[in-house]
Amino acid sequence: MHRFLLTPRWWGINVFVALAVPVCLFMGTWQLGRFEDRVDTHREATAERPAAEAAAPLESLLPVDKKTSGRLASASGEYAEQLLVPGRLLEGRSGFYVLTLLRTDSGKAVPVVRGWLPGAADAARAPAAPTGRVEVTGALQASEDSTTKGVHAEGGLPAGQLGVIGAASLINLVPYELYDAWLTVQTPADGLTPVPAQAPSNTGLDLKAFQNLGYTGEWFVFAAFVLFMWFRLYRREVETLRDAEAGLLPEEPAAAAPASATATASAEAGGTASAEAGGTASAAPGATVSARPAE
Repeated sequence: MHRFLLTPRWWGINVFVALAVPVCLFMGTWQLGRFEDRVDTHREATAERPAAEAAAPLESLLPVDKKTSGRLASASGEYAEQLLVPGRLLEGRSGFYVLTLLRTDSGKAVPVVRGWLPGAADAARAPAAPTGRVEVTGALQASEDSTTKGVHAEGGLPAGQLGVIGAASLINLVPYELYDAWLTVQTPADGLTPVPAQAPSNTGLDLKAFQNLGYTGEWFVFAAFVLFMWFRLYRREVETLRDAEAGLLPEEPAAAAPASATATASAEAGGTASAEAGGTASAAPGATVSARPAE
């Protein structure tokens, strides 16, 4: 009864199922792993770092990744240009960052957010950076881009203001090389409010994390649907074979002769009869009839 599984049609169905189910399970497992990674990074980001954690040299923590983001980094050098970063929220209030470039001993510069002030960006309100050689310690942050939440990426800012903190946006403003990172000082002076370190992008329990969880459910549902459809086709095939063996299927009626063929045969028969009758009738007028006299 199950020999139908070896037919070309069922070979195609079985191969499709054998490939589709593992692929769906693999993709669902992968999406679940992405969600678990985001949960882990969210826990790491929200966990408080030890207060006595020693700061590491800046270059030893580069490039910035999920593990080094938020770590305390130290750098030595002299402060240079100072810029304002407007439109930044802190505890629900709008204000601006005071950002000063630190030219390190390596020759490269790193942006340092020395603190936050409420209100509209005003260079007169921003305290000047210390002069001379300084040792700066701050939380390491990855460079921002146009997709980073809270940035001003439209441009059109006045001179001395910066919308996005990153090497890409500063490269045309300063004549020296830049690190692809920035620091936020956790113990600022001059009345500035410290800017807390932010979790790295694509981490935490955000919308993307729950999208990963939703995709996980979708892939597992696809796998279950493929198996369900295979079982449904299999059961229907078996029931059809059982009905055929039990004689429950209606017999197909004998195919009737096509009407056109019947009409053609009738026409041909009629034509033959007419021809024979016509031939006899035409021979009658010209025939010679002899009659014997009666004896």
